[in-house]
Amino acid sequence: MTLAGISLAYLRMRPLAAALNVVLLALGVATVIVLLLASRQIETRMLRDAEGIDLVVGAKGSPMQLVLAAVFHIDVPAGNIPVLDARRLAAHRAVKQAIPLALGDSFRGYRIVGTTHDYVAHYGARLAAGRLWDAPMQAVLGAEAARATGIGVGAKIVGAHGLGEGAEDMHGEHPYEVVGVLAPTGTVLDRLVLTAVESVWEVHGTGGEPDEYQELTALLLRYASPLAAARLPREINATATLQAASPAYESARLFHMIGVGVEVLRAFGVALIVAAGLSVFIALTNALEERRYDLAVMRMLGAARAKLFALLVLEGALLATAGAALGLALGHAAIGAIGLALEARHQGSLDALVFVAEEWAILAAAIAVGVVAALAPAARATRVEVAEALAEG
Repeated sequence: MTLAGISLAYLRMRPLAAALNVVLLALGVATVIVLLLASRQIETRMLRDAEGIDLVVGAKGSPMQLVLAAVFHIDVPAGNIPVLDARRLAAHRAVKQAIPLALGDSFRGYRIVGTTHDYVAHYGARLAAGRLWDAPMQAVLGAEAARATGIGVGAKIVGAHGLGEGAEDMHGEHPYEVVGVLAPTGTVLDRLVLTAVESVWEVHGTGGEPDEYQELTALLLRYASPLAAARLPREINATATLQAASPAYESARLFHMIGVGVEVLRAFGVALIVAAGLSVFIALTNALEERRYDLAVMRMLGAARAKLFALLVLEGALLATAGAALGLALGHAAIGAIGLALEARHQGSLDALVFVAEEWAILAAAIAVGVVAALAPAARATRVEVAEALAEG
């Protein structure tokens, strides 16, 4: 019988202890992998959503709230800004491009965004069906919004005030006609329902009002030159009605705040892996006492000390490999479950099939913990006195 076969036979003799060691190590590996994949995918998605947006301008309030609402569409805005102020800012010589956003309503939990075709072009989106809107009360659905709702071109939809499935105050007298569906972009655009700004004004009863009574929620700006970054935000924040927020800065702040909690949980996962290593050490040490007679017989039959050493080390490696493999599977399964929960709340998703290079390092470290934990018991196995062990029976 090979060393691997002997090691597996010994593990099968102690199924409960072996299973506990495997599960403990798997939980540690799964925790670290979940944190790694979730933080990596969320950061990548947020950076992709904010790419090319130098500044967000909206009503006075929290800069982070403004960025979360206008860029990532996972919060509600603090208020609106006068459309005349927005147009003056869009014409500023430091501004290369200004994309207007008018928010407030949703359709089955997917935010309705009044904007221009520039917003679609900004994310490089293309049509999967139909066309873009060319008049008020026409809508284009993002790929995820269309898939989840089952709505296609030609359908009529009605917005609800607020966000979420429980949003109320249906605007039944102002239905939208779906004229297009976008192909998947992997950006926030997938989770939106897009229409003209004038549609939002019409739904809320200000469509026929003069410009001085019209409002927007936010402007997404691109700088005309690098010098604009030093001057324009201060100039905007000095006004009475407008606030400027940098998506790059606010995203970095958010990552830093989230990172504290992630590090705590990651430390917990590492502690579980170390605890699993100690458990393997204790299990193999106890098993060594139980099999002194077997080891003595193997020595008497000609087994070298190195073979006994390799036998115990291989047993630790098998336990660690099984735990690491199970942890990898559990980690990706958990990411899939979290992704489904996020999709149900219309906040994006996580892909369970995404693998990153760091996972191999985690698996290698987990296996190394098992091997290191087995070294001391393995060394003791080589020092078993044959005559004494046989006499003890």
